[in-house]
Amino acid sequence: MGFERFEDIEAWQLARALTVTVYQLVRRDAIARDWALRDQMIRASSSVMHNIAEGFDGGSNAEFIRFLGYAYRSCTEVQSQLYIALDQNYMNQNEFNAVYEHAATTRGKVGALIKYLRNSGR
Repeated sequence: MGFERFEDIEAWQLARALTVTVYQLVRRDAIARDWALRDQMIRASSSVMHNIAEGFDGGSNAEFIRFLGYAYRSCTEVQSQLYIALDQNYMNQNEFNAVYEHAATTRGKVGALIKYLRNSGR
């Protein structure tokens, strides 16, 4: 599982798509007016892709794993923030389910990459 560029990492690609989805979601009037939630959702979703990219250039598997851990937790943060959006009626249940599952899939790929790197022994 060698990568020449961070853009080649499937987890980063999923994180990028998640960030696009979150940006689309927070452009809605109701969420756009909730500055705190809007800002935090943007920060958490973009943190996933940024930490994958930053960790990729960390120089060692241990450093990459550390940053992947941040990305993993940021996926969970997005999921938690989605509950606020749902509870405030900023989105419906079907929209919640779709974005929540996207974050879960992304988190799963990040977790798989962490596991791979831990087992690679390098």
